[in-house]
Amino acid sequence: MRKYVGYLSLMLGCTLLAGGCASKEMTKPGEPLAAVAKGGQTEPATPGIAEVESIRERPVTQDAGKVNGTRDPLAPLRAGELASAMEKIHFDFDRYTLSLEARDTLVQNAKRLRSVPGAKLRIAGHCDERGSDDYNLALSERRATAAMQYLVALGIPEERLSVIGYGKEKPAVVGHDEEAWRENRRDEFEIRSR
Repeated sequence: MRKYVGYLSLMLGCTLLAGGCASKEMTKPGEPLAAVAKGGQTEPATPGIAEVESIRERPVTQDAGKVNGTRDPLAPLRAGELASAMEKIHFDFDRYTLSLEARDTLVQNAKRLRSVPGAKLRIAGHCDERGSDDYNLALSERRATAAMQYLVALGIPEERLSVIGYGKEKPAVVGHDEEAWRENRRDEFEIRSR
């Protein structure tokens, strides 16, 4: 019976894996990640295998850090420097999908986070002032979760990550125009104590 259950589990897993991969576009090594269009909606693309492996396999050395006499922004960081090095990402109106620019920023943030192995990261999602409180809380949490899932795909252990949605409660810019709204639709990355 146990052998039969194991066999069924293996077959189901293979079927799901094959079915899930068949409909998605794959990226080629060295190609930028692109969102996959599906039914008119855009969903976040996952990093290509070559990209993830190249990021995961790069060694982190403590003596690296200077390029032409200035600090390389992606060099290994001390724990205190990590918080200010993490870059925020922005979203389109009423969306939680990751743009190409946001994914590129997350790749850089993953490299920075990897250089401080014990650091934990809380991803804080935010919205602009439009929409109800409940809707914006849910949307901001989805934004933070999208970033967390992408970082996990890049090799950051999930136990180092957490998410929180603030909705429209903590605007980065006070204003009632598109410029302010664009700045407020964001994820910020907060370093948590170990």
